[in-house]
Amino acid sequence: MPLEILKPGLLSTIQDLGRYGYQKDGIIVSGAMDVVAHRIANILVGSPEDAATIEATLIGPTLRFTTPALIAITGGNLSPEINGEAMGMWRPVYAAAGSILSFQKPVTGCRTYVAVAGGFAIPEVLKSQSTYLRAGLGGYQGRALQTGDLIPLNEPADTIPEELKLQQNHTSFTQTTWALAPQLYYTSEEQPTIRAVHGPEYDLFSETSKTDIWEKEFQVTMQSDRMGYRLSGATLALSEPAELISSAVTFGTIQVPAEGNPIILMADHQTTGGYPRIAQVITADLPKLAQVQPGKIIRFQEVTLEQAQQLYIQQELNIQKIKWAVHNKTHHTS
Repeated sequence: MPLEILKPGLLSTIQDLGRYGYQKDGIIVSGAMDVVAHRIANILVGSPEDAATIEATLIGPTLRFTTPALIAITGGNLSPEINGEAMGMWRPVYAAAGSILSFQKPVTGCRTYVAVAGGFAIPEVLKSQSTYLRAGLGGYQGRALQTGDLIPLNEPADTIPEELKLQQNHTSFTQTTWALAPQLYYTSEEQPTIRAVHGPEYDLFSETSKTDIWEKEFQVTMQSDRMGYRLSGATLALSEPAELISSAVTFGTIQVPAEGNPIILMADHQTTGGYPRIAQVITADLPKLAQVQPGKIIRFQEVTLEQAQQLYIQQELNIQKIKWAVHNKTHHTS
């Protein structure tokens, strides 16, 4: 039985962990903007971490479950409700057939993730279900979700916790009495500090620019999307003109075009770029960056490569602890 889209929200797409192995052919990775929230949503419903979820931005969709479903919602808090009743995030939730999931105003963050046990029964394109909008690739018909879409669901394994199994005359949904504490993974800050390491062309920038990148504030402009965040603030410049060949870029690369306003490349970034790369956002802070709303202020903090590696390892250890804790909470299910 399918998942019915009643309203699509501002931008709702199907994303997994990305389309790897094809960048040499100019095909981008794409995938979830907030990989940690995406992975945890899947863990909560007993799905593989790379299973696809629905990524909703700022204004969430309205969905109808035509069959009972075990779901979890993580990431930014867009005020989720089932049949008009507020539901909890960061926990397994069991929705009855006919239940309607909707969202109200964003409270914190920018992107929320909806995982459904069993995942979506849609074809993979180049080994991924991720949607790449500019190329019309993957996801559901290569595009954002639209009113009237019927997203087929896979049959889930019987992993419903006993405490969530609906009973006669019960409410339209039940949720666990426990939930994960999102502050253990990242916090939603009004003016977040994003940690970064030096980029390959860092030393080509003027001394003023090398100071400003770490000391000045930058605003995420409205001209920001899944491809990149355009920033306004201090104008950065090379110490002298330089001819650069196109080089590899990745999620979190901070490029500086000729006019001096930095661009942070995001999940739908191109495979190569010709602008100088002043810095690289560390992997551990990409989820925090993905949750920054347009118009918000960010700052950058310089860290070493060794510190970046340690923070990444700690993040992965935290996810393994989550997986262990969720298993212990639900392993008794039948």
